[in-house]
Amino acid sequence: MVDRERAGQGQGDELTSATLRGDTIVAIATAPGRSAVAIVRLSGPQAEAIAARVGVSVARCAPRVATRTRLHACDDPAVPLDDALVTHFPAPHSYTGETVIEFATHGGSIVPTAVCAALVHAGARQALPGEFTERAVLAGKLDLLRAEAVADLIDARSTATHRAALTQLDGALSRALDALRTAVIELDALLAYDIDFPEEDGGPVPRARITTACDALVERLEALLATVPAAVLGRDGVTVVLAGAPNVGKSSLLNALVGELRVIVSDVPGTTRDAVEVLLDHEPWPLRLVDTAGLRETQDPLERLGIEVSERYVASAHVVVVCGETPAALAAAATEIRGRSAAPMIGALTKRDIVTNSYDIANAGSHLAHFAHIVPVSAHTGDGRSALLAAITAVMRAQLEERTGVLNTNTPLLTRARHQSAITTARDELLAFRTAWADGALPAPVAASHVRAAAHALEELVGAVDIEDVLAKVFSSFCVGK
Repeated sequence: MVDRERAGQGQGDELTSATLRGDTIVAIATAPGRSAVAIVRLSGPQAEAIAARVGVSVARCAPRVATRTRLHACDDPAVPLDDALVTHFPAPHSYTGETVIEFATHGGSIVPTAVCAALVHAGARQALPGEFTERAVLAGKLDLLRAEAVADLIDARSTATHRAALTQLDGALSRALDALRTAVIELDALLAYDIDFPEEDGGPVPRARITTACDALVERLEALLATVPAAVLGRDGVTVVLAGAPNVGKSSLLNALVGELRVIVSDVPGTTRDAVEVLLDHEPWPLRLVDTAGLRETQDPLERLGIEVSERYVASAHVVVVCGETPAALAAAATEIRGRSAAPMIGALTKRDIVTNSYDIANAGSHLAHFAHIVPVSAHTGDGRSALLAAITAVMRAQLEERTGVLNTNTPLLTRARHQSAITTARDELLAFRTAWADGALPAPVAASHVRAAAHALEELVGAVDIEDVLAKVFSSFCVGK
């Protein structure tokens, strides 16, 4: 049963899973809305007793086998709730490490809500956000990195982020960081041996050996940090800005690229007053397509604000798709845009379906030299869409992979600011140790504090590093005292 007095203590104090740890928790685990099935999840030490009060006989439920069960109101079999499938996961063989009982009820809102309310009435507490996964981490079922991958997998909006989350959930980053943690402990062990046992096994550890070990660690940390730009692109997408004069088909082209109506289209110039972003799943990175207001001189204050927004997007774009009806229009727009952006430009001749005599690109001269590609496309019918996407992909590979590296989601990526901060701190501490050690400016015990700081930075990601770990490594690696 929930400790009601404890749960209500400290009027105004925020309740957290830490203050209420040990309770049996319940929540609806599926999204709200009309559906065939909904899942209600119950976890905690009293799960079996609480479930029994709504009609679940654990004795009849073989572990991890769905069992058809008639559910009723708390302690009142005369009030039916649902005919559900109940699965019993005895501790510790469950997601949270506790006894878990899952109820597969009929979908919708009434049935799962009624079952959840009955379980609360029977003694469970409504789970806090993320509390099931938090309990899985505390029970050692997941580490913190894998727990973050669960959230990333749920929030994934593209194939790239989906694959990266699955790789992290599989433990690729955890294993890489655990190996780094082991290497840091080995470096600390070398220092501890050099400080505490300088006369053993032929004298002090050679300074070059410690320097080499530190350099190797820094190199591995730098390799992880180098994945950040590619991970950011995989999550946020490559910014592809559709720019050009008013009424040249930018909004229609965005709708054609996305495959649905996302932007209002009108023959009236200046209709688009603000930037519209759409994330399009694509390989190797998702595309963050941005429709912008037409670039032109105007006295309309509202339209002028929209144009200023367009100019900021153009300045920050990875790729600019310059839209125009003719090569001459593209050349004029390119001149306007080139002063605002250094991003590669692709020319999109947007009215291929109605303009047929103005595409003498070969004779357009140097006016089109700024463009990486020129693609005739119909913003209205979508004809040429594949060619335009292929041109964008080619520019991405040529321009972005050179700067960010290839997005390989089968290798560990630093996908969060927390990861980057901890790895950066660890690297900087090791660099500080390297400088102090090479110069001999600090006594070895003081210089070693930088190595321990690096270990504790990694601790945020992979777990505790304490003196017992260091000593265990010392005595397992060296024959001290024989």
